[in-house]
Amino acid sequence: MIVIDTETSTAPFEQIRLQLRQQILAGELIAGTRLPTVRRLAADLGVATNTVARAYKELEVAGFVVARGRAGTMVAANGDAVRRQAHAAALTFALSMKTLDIAWDDAISLAAAAYANA
Repeated sequence: MIVIDTETSTAPFEQIRLQLRQQILAGELIAGTRLPTVRRLAADLGVATNTVARAYKELEVAGFVVARGRAGTMVAANGDAVRRQAHAAALTFALSMKTLDIAWDDAISLAAAAYANA
């Protein structure tokens, strides 16, 4: 489910893009899942069709979805690959922290700081 926050400075297309991306990465939307049509999602969210179209296009460029014309827009298999890569990176990080005997809380702090500065 996508929710548009009208109180934030984040553009609606970006909110849609970020929420769909997060749902794909979290495994809530799996490869092959058909997304709502641009018109349908725009109507459901109360935004312009161009807003949804832009979010879908940016997700397509990033490899998260595939547009199949009249067949609709679907979650790409690449989304699963991105999740696998993220998991592998997290595992490498966790193993490194354990090898260095870094406490869990300290490891999370280090990761948060690195992520913020990346």
